[in-house]
Amino acid sequence: MHTTRWLARSLATLGLSFGSLGMAMAEGTAGAPDPERLRQTVVDTERAFAKTIADRDLAGFTSFLSAEAVFQGGKGPLRGRDAVVAAWTKFFEGPQPPFSWEPDNVVVMSNGELALSSGPVRDPAGKLVARFNSVWRQETPGQWRIVLDMGNDACDCPKP
Repeated sequence: MHTTRWLARSLATLGLSFGSLGMAMAEGTAGAPDPERLRQTVVDTERAFAKTIADRDLAGFTSFLSAEAVFQGGKGPLRGRDAVVAAWTKFFEGPQPPFSWEPDNVVVMSNGELALSSGPVRDPAGKLVARFNSVWRQETPGQWRIVLDMGNDACDCPKP
């Protein structure tokens, strides 16, 4: 009788140990970032960011900027959220946006901390005028903010 109880307790303890190990392993796997989900989140964030200019929403635009944001402009870099907002305010004046953009390429680091988005910039008539390249940082879980941005004029060159 004594041996049976000892064996039952030992097996129960062993079962709890393996169960705990399995849960710990599952949590480790569950905690790993899903690259495709992260990529889609950044795509959605970039689209929401672009929508702020279409909606003429300067406050919304500002909310996507990291306090440390650096935008490379034609006259040199704009450093910090306040400098970017001061320079971009003119793009939010008037009833129609002067340009639009959308991502066509988004890559997220495996650790989910940084992402690169790029895509076409179009004038109000839809003509390609530039390409943007933006680096996003996940500053808090689920909160992506732009830290670096640079646009390049589009070449109106014949295709080879």
